[in-house]
Amino acid sequence: MEFFYHESYHLKDFFEKNLHNFEELLLSEAVNVKDMIDDILHIGNIDLVNNAKKLVFFIIDQKEKELRQFAKHEGIAWATHSIDLSFKLEWIQAIRRTVWFLIKEYNKLTNEKVIENFFTLEKEVNDQIDDFLNAFFISYSTYKDSLIKAHRELVENLSVPIIPINSSVCILPLIGAIDEFRTNILEEKVLTEIGVLRIQTLIIDLSGIADMEIDVIEHLLKIIDGASMMGCKSVITGLRVEVVRKMIHLGISFEHKSKTLGTLQQALSEYLS
Repeated sequence: MEFFYHESYHLKDFFEKNLHNFEELLLSEAVNVKDMIDDILHIGNIDLVNNAKKLVFFIIDQKEKELRQFAKHEGIAWATHSIDLSFKLEWIQAIRRTVWFLIKEYNKLTNEKVIENFFTLEKEVNDQIDDFLNAFFISYSTYKDSLIKAHRELVENLSVPIIPINSSVCILPLIGAIDEFRTNILEEKVLTEIGVLRIQTLIIDLSGIADMEIDVIEHLLKIIDGASMMGCKSVITGLRVEVVRKMIHLGISFEHKSKTLGTLQQALSEYLS
């Protein structure tokens, strides 16, 4: 591999004039990432090769602030698109090895003048690459956590959808399995929305619930009691045979807690007429 060099070149000049060699060496070092470059560009609009060059010049120019900001943006981008972190680790280590290979070549061409400040240079280069990695992972982790939290809140809201029908009547259709975690969300959401929306009648449709454990049923009864304390009448619709049978054998009933109707359509017909 031939390197372009002139006696007037500083280290930055040498890298600028040999960017093609830098890219070729980098790709040969990053064996696994090489085949993923186009996919990562397509998935997250992340140009690994150009970003590597940008990082190198931040290091050479000792632009620590810009380097950390760049790492932060990179972390957010990788977290947003859930790109495998193993690729990032391999890529950064490949950049490190490639940078030192070019420094070695530059040192040879300058009759080993760089070696006089080798230990200072080694500390500066490696510390900045390590700083980039640290800032990247902190940004990645922080943003990933915020995405998980936002996703969880979205799921929670979708799992307890309270739908206003008019100024005083709302429907709460429940679908799927209900466990302790979901009943806690249910309690908070129901009581909060009753207070905010001034709900007078809450129709809880259970036709989408195939079965409920005893502790879930008892928690639901407590939620109905809480709603009643806030001046909201509860109407239960769509109880499935399996749930009714379990309640009969356990001696539990909604009879004194709320009104029960066979279907949601019956409730809507009665309360919206």
